[in-house]
Amino acid sequence: MPVNVWTVTIAAAVTALATGLGALPFAVLRNGMQRRWLGTSNAIASGFMLAASVGLLWQGFGLGVGRLCLGAGLGAIFIFVFRRLIGENDELVLGRLVGADAVKALVIVSVMTVHSASEGVGVGVSYGGGERLGILITIAIAVHNIPEGLAISLVLVPRGASVRAAAWWSVFSSLPQPLIAPLAYLFVEQFKAVLPAGLGFAAGAMIWMVFSELLPEALRDAPKRTLLLGGGISFAVMLGAQLALFGV
Repeated sequence: MPVNVWTVTIAAAVTALATGLGALPFAVLRNGMQRRWLGTSNAIASGFMLAASVGLLWQGFGLGVGRLCLGAGLGAIFIFVFRRLIGENDELVLGRLVGADAVKALVIVSVMTVHSASEGVGVGVSYGGGERLGILITIAIAVHNIPEGLAISLVLVPRGASVRAAAWWSVFSSLPQPLIAPLAYLFVEQFKAVLPAGLGFAAGAMIWMVFSELLPEALRDAPKRTLLLGGGISFAVMLGAQLALFGV
């Protein structure tokens, strides 16, 4: 199949849909996933997100350290300002979630949406290097997106969101991929230049989210041993997957 804008868009749409698969485990665990699991869920989600951030920083290191660091700083500042603007909005409603739960859901979906933009650039740029490379990167990012969807679901489902809603928000967070990938394919050189800053931005946003939102709540709601075990295992699994898929 010849590579063109439409094939790149379809490939990126597949990677976005794969994110929704992360909610599937909750179709079985939904009844047992009560608020008492909130701390553990936050710890596991933190492990996934921190490992993803390490992968992003590693990928960006060889592309431009200065742009990577600038992007990481801007990403952290963006989430800090965004969180301040939202505040503790008790009237915010997001599906079944209300108040603080809705705020937490909105923040993590926003963070992961920012993160997915860099993956969209990666898909588009990879097809600029040929069909074979593009297909390999598409498969790798699609598989990589599944635990990212799981991280989103781990935050949403224990707070009362339905499995269907968690899957939908997971896919929604990856919509920048089919939107940005065709542009990155058409303007490969220009997007290559901003890629390290984009990778850094996504990493900085996720790291700030973990240490300012998820881990403090996890420490409050669950024993430290449980947090270390859950967070450590999820970090190792995600990092191992990235090493296998991307060599990072």
